[in-house]
Amino acid sequence: QVQLVESGGASVQAGGSLTLSCGVYGYSYSRYCVAWFRQAPGKEREGVSRINNGGIFTRYADFVKGRFTISRDNAKNTLYLQMNNLTPEDTAMYYCAASGSPGVTPTFQPTEYKYWGQGTQVTVAS
Repeated sequence: QVQLVESGGASVQAGGSLTLSCGVYGYSYSRYCVAWFRQAPGKEREGVSRINNGGIFTRYADFVKGRFTISRDNAKNTLYLQMNNLTPEDTAMYYCAASGSPGVTPTFQPTEYKYWGQGTQVTVAS
Protein backbone atom coordinates (compact mmCIF):
# COMPACT_ATOMS: atom_id res chain seq x y z
CA GLN A 1 0.00 0.00 0.00
CA VAL A 2 1.48 3.30 -1.10
CA GLN A 3 1.41 6.17 1.36
CA LEU A 4 2.67 9.71 1.03
CA VAL A 5 2.90 11.72 4.23
CA GLU A 6 3.64 15.44 4.13
CA SER A 7 4.94 17.49 7.02
CA GLY A 8 6.46 20.87 7.72
CA GLY A 9 3.54 23.15 7.00
CA ALA A 10 3.11 26.10 9.36
CA SER A 11 2.06 29.72 9.70
CA VAL A 12 4.82 32.20 8.93
CA GLN A 13 5.27 35.88 8.24
CA ALA A 14 5.84 37.17 4.74
CA GLY A 15 9.49 36.88 3.81
CA GLY A 16 9.92 33.80 5.93
CA SER A 17 11.01 30.30 5.00
CA LEU A 18 9.73 26.76 5.41
CA THR A 19 10.87 23.31 4.39
CA LEU A 20 8.23 20.75 3.54
CA SER A 21 8.95 17.03 3.62
CA CYS A 22 7.11 14.10 2.14
CA GLY A 23 7.80 10.55 3.24
CA VAL A 24 6.91 7.90 0.65
CA TYR A 25 6.10 4.38 1.79
CA GLY A 26 5.29 1.12 0.05
CA TYR A 27 6.62 2.33 -3.27
CA SER A 28 9.76 1.96 -5.36
CA TYR A 29 10.44 5.62 -4.80
CA SER A 30 13.71 5.87 -6.68
CA ARG A 31 12.07 4.77 -9.95
CA TYR A 32 9.49 7.51 -10.22
CA CYS A 33 9.09 11.21 -10.73
CA VAL A 34 7.57 13.06 -7.79
CA ALA A 35 6.16 16.55 -7.44
CA TRP A 36 4.68 19.20 -5.21
CA PHE A 37 1.30 20.75 -5.89
CA ARG A 38 -0.71 23.31 -3.99
CA GLN A 39 -4.32 24.34 -3.74
CA ALA A 40 -5.64 27.54 -2.26
CA PRO A 41 -9.29 27.89 -1.20
CA GLY A 42 -11.52 28.38 -4.21
CA LYS A 43 -8.72 27.69 -6.66
CA GLU A 44 -7.66 24.71 -8.72
CA ARG A 45 -4.76 22.52 -7.72
CA GLU A 46 -1.60 23.74 -9.41
CA GLY A 47 1.83 22.28 -9.92
CA VAL A 48 4.64 23.88 -7.96
CA SER A 49 7.69 21.79 -8.76
CA ARG A 50 8.65 18.33 -9.94
CA ILE A 51 11.81 16.25 -9.95
CA ASN A 52 12.79 13.20 -11.94
CA ASN A 53 13.61 9.84 -10.40
CA GLY A 54 17.34 10.48 -10.23
CA GLY A 55 16.96 13.94 -8.76
CA ILE A 56 18.84 15.57 -11.61
CA PHE A 57 16.09 17.27 -13.59
CA THR A 58 13.73 19.72 -11.95
CA ARG A 59 10.95 22.01 -13.10
CA TYR A 60 9.33 24.93 -11.34
CA ALA A 61 6.19 26.92 -11.87
CA ASP A 62 7.00 30.50 -12.82
CA PHE A 63 5.50 31.85 -9.62
CA VAL A 64 8.08 30.04 -7.44
CA LYS A 65 11.22 30.23 -9.57
CA GLY A 66 14.15 31.53 -7.60
CA ARG A 67 12.35 31.10 -4.29
CA PHE A 68 11.59 27.38 -3.96
CA THR A 69 13.94 24.40 -4.31
CA ILE A 70 12.83 20.82 -4.74
CA SER A 71 15.06 17.91 -3.79
CA ARG A 72 14.81 14.24 -2.98
CA ASP A 73 16.70 11.70 -0.94
CA ASN A 74 16.15 8.31 -2.52
CA ALA A 75 17.90 6.53 0.32
CA LYS A 76 15.36 7.98 2.75
CA ASN A 77 12.35 7.80 0.40
CA THR A 78 11.77 11.47 1.08
CA LEU A 79 10.89 14.49 -1.03
CA TYR A 80 11.59 18.05 0.09
CA LEU A 81 10.52 21.55 -0.83
CA GLN A 82 12.58 24.43 0.51
CA MET A 83 10.52 27.61 0.34
CA ASN A 84 12.11 31.02 0.80
CA ASN A 85 10.80 34.58 0.64
CA LEU A 86 7.24 33.43 1.16
CA THR A 87 4.38 35.75 0.29
CA PRO A 88 0.69 35.67 1.25
CA GLU A 89 -0.02 34.37 -2.26
CA ASP A 90 1.83 31.17 -1.30
CA THR A 91 -0.86 30.36 1.26
CA ALA A 92 -2.32 26.99 0.32
CA MET A 93 -2.51 23.32 1.12
CA TYR A 94 0.63 21.70 -0.28
CA TYR A 95 0.52 18.14 -1.58
CA CYS A 96 3.18 15.74 -2.71
CA ALA A 97 2.37 13.46 -5.58
CA ALA A 98 4.05 10.47 -7.16
CA SER A 99 3.90 9.16 -10.68
CA GLY A 100 2.57 5.67 -11.34
CA SER A 101 4.72 5.10 -14.43
CA PRO A 102 8.47 4.46 -14.11
CA GLY A 103 10.58 6.13 -16.75
CA VAL A 104 7.87 8.65 -17.58
CA THR A 105 8.20 12.29 -16.61
CA PRO A 106 4.78 13.81 -16.00
CA THR A 107 3.91 17.43 -16.59
CA PHE A 108 2.10 19.54 -14.00
CA GLN A 109 -1.24 17.94 -14.82
CA PRO A 110 -2.60 16.44 -11.58
CA THR A 111 -4.21 13.60 -13.50
CA GLU A 112 -0.77 12.32 -14.47
CA TYR A 113 0.07 11.47 -10.87
CA LYS A 114 -1.25 8.29 -9.33
CA TYR A 115 -0.47 8.72 -5.64
CA TRP A 116 -1.18 11.69 -3.38
CA GLY A 117 -0.59 12.70 0.18
CA GLN A 118 -3.16 14.33 2.45
CA GLY A 119 -1.48 17.72 2.33
CA THR A 120 0.17 20.11 4.74
CA GLN A 121 -1.08 23.65 5.29
CA VAL A 122 1.14 26.66 4.64
CA THR A 123 -0.18 30.03 5.75
CA VAL A 124 1.74 33.23 5.10
CA ALA A 125 0.68 36.38 6.93
CA SER A 126 1.38 39.82 5.52
